[in-house]
Amino acid sequence: MSRSKSIRAPSTASLPNDFRIPSTTQSLVKSLGKLSRQSLLDLAFYWLEDRNWKTFPPYLHQDDLENPDDDELSPYPAEHTIDHVRNAYQELQMRKGGKREVIDRILEGDWRHGITLRQLAMIDLRYLDDHPSSLRWTALELSRIGVGGSDGDTAACVPRIHASTFLSKLQQQISPLVKSHYHLARSRSLPVAFLRIFVTNSPYQHPRQTADSLTDSSRVIYVAFPDSCPFIYISISTSSSAPAKASTEVVATDARSLQRIVRDAIPKALSLPQQRYTLKPTALTAKSLTALLKLRGPGRSTRANGTFSIFADAVIEGSPLDPRPSNSVAPAEYLHQDQDPGKENYSHSEENGPDLSTAPKSRRVEPDTRVSKKRKLAVQSRFGTAGSSLASAPLDRLDVRLLDPPGSDADDAGQMQPALSLTFAGSDVIAGIRRLAELGIVDPERMPSWMTGEEAVSVAIVRSGNRVAKDSG
Repeated sequence: MSRSKSIRAPSTASLPNDFRIPSTTQSLVKSLGKLSRQSLLDLAFYWLEDRNWKTFPPYLHQDDLENPDDDELSPYPAEHTIDHVRNAYQELQMRKGGKREVIDRILEGDWRHGITLRQLAMIDLRYLDDHPSSLRWTALELSRIGVGGSDGDTAACVPRIHASTFLSKLQQQISPLVKSHYHLARSRSLPVAFLRIFVTNSPYQHPRQTADSLTDSSRVIYVAFPDSCPFIYISISTSSSAPAKASTEVVATDARSLQRIVRDAIPKALSLPQQRYTLKPTALTAKSLTALLKLRGPGRSTRANGTFSIFADAVIEGSPLDPRPSNSVAPAEYLHQDQDPGKENYSHSEENGPDLSTAPKSRRVEPDTRVSKKRKLAVQSRFGTAGSSLASAPLDRLDVRLLDPPGSDADDAGQMQPALSLTFAGSDVIAGIRRLAELGIVDPERMPSWMTGEEAVSVAIVRSGNRVAKDSG
């Protein structure tokens, strides 16, 4: 009697954690090569812990009995016990060397039978922990629908999240569209939890994906959940670790489609029958996770930016509720004497302003102590600590879209197409604008609040000098 042929039916189930990527996949070397030698060793030790080694089993001598030819071709003979494998990595840690020998030991020795999707996710998240500015993040506000009025009203909220239930509901939302793998882990250095979502093609698509596509970073989206605040951060890696090649596959994993799928699914996965949520844009994107936590996080400075940051950062002796008129309070009362360790008094240093002796004659101005001090006080009153050495939330990019046509006084309320777009980029954009104000190139008293960091945005759509509500997230 002939054996019946097996039938493979498409499934919407998520990819399992123990799904293995062949260790001979070339892109795995690049994925592991992103980490430092110590980070690679740390991961190997974690995989070999007593509580974890059965989840990430290494290749042992007993496996050779099933495949005797494997060990003959490997430069790393299979160890007999887990303790022997641990000792091998302890020896690698005790001596100096490059990270390539650790990578070779992992791929050609102890995990020669393949790296699981969960191991790959841990590699990516370890790199993200080691390099918190490696991706660009977009902050979104989580709001509850129907709070305080009609069904269209929203209010910021912090829902309670049960990890396994949330992932199950998220998988139900995404699975009909793409095949996915999910990995949720706590950051080692920041007060956030990371969710890594890897998507392949549709579960009903043929042919099957190649091994290299399983390490393609352009198919990965990261979601960061900061502690105790109504915001989440989303990031997509636009680079690809898989080798580029021509393909006729239709995969809905371009950056915009992937972000839209996940952004639509997250609030639905968090919603309950009588508690529905939505995600609202905040017009804030940055490469620094620390900056996002400062500007859209659980800290006290979430609503105290720009000029108000002097109170949140505790760099003044006064209070925003000080009943005394501003003209009756000496400026020294509002500034610590040790604001800049290298100068006796920050507010009175460089009283003569910047050295303009080398500037072109057309722009050279005579130093005026009174004008310089007045300008410094104006800059400090508008920027606060934003853009100074005390700031801990640098923005690397500021996109401005002006809706008013140049030379036109007409205010077309329906015009939403930008007549002019400007982009400021650098290590700290607000610091650069602050420096321009200190040099007298721009007037700090006439600057809009979104340019001084007060509104904590990196995207501004402007009409008649004011930022309009329609922001891109």
